[in-house]
Amino acid sequence: MKKIILIGDSIRMGYDKYVKEALSESAEVYYPSENCRFATYIIRFAHEWKKKGEWPEDADLVHWNAGLWDLPEIMDDGTVTPIEHYAVQIARIDRRLRMLFPRAKMVFATSTAVEEEKYGKVFKRRNCTIEAFNAAAIKALEGTDTVIDDLYAVTKDCPAECHSDMTHYSTPAGIELVGGKVIDVITSELSIEAKTVDMDTFYPEAYPKKMIGN
Repeated sequence: MKKIILIGDSIRMGYDKYVKEALSESAEVYYPSENCRFATYIIRFAHEWKKKGEWPEDADLVHWNAGLWDLPEIMDDGTVTPIEHYAVQIARIDRRLRMLFPRAKMVFATSTAVEEEKYGKVFKRRNCTIEAFNAAAIKALEGTDTVIDDLYAVTKDCPAECHSDMTHYSTPAGIELVGGKVIDVITSELSIEAKTVDMDTFYPEAYPKKMIGN
């Protein structure tokens, strides 16, 4: 059985159990019981998640993302995390995860698109900002063998039924879209197969709404 770690924000929280179930016959899948939030938050807590969750040091693949918590613009005062600092932190996360899981292939997932017109005036996310942060992250990872899983590309023009709100993809169609893309990359990188998940009986992890956030 392959060993896979999933790390990321509330987008990951929408597909983590789906991925785990789809790969249940070929891999053990681990992920935090919390929202991984900002890039800096991952740097601070990754080693603790590993210890608390008893994640295997010999993991075969780590699939991770950070960005949607870093790039909101609040009260028109710029992004929460300046893009230059975000790029530095992305490179640090990549190095940190390689220290924690020295055998693992690294996969970075770009931040997903949002329905920006549904945000308010005080707190907002814009797709042009998401694109800029994604580009900065990809550039920060140049020179490594980290694989890029472009979740932004599959969500940018996806059907309305994929959206559960302005940010998330927790509808059955959304889970299959985003989770399916994650599965495609993982199975390709590890040469394993996934089984079909019955969406009529599938339920995502029951994370508290306050943990998911906006």
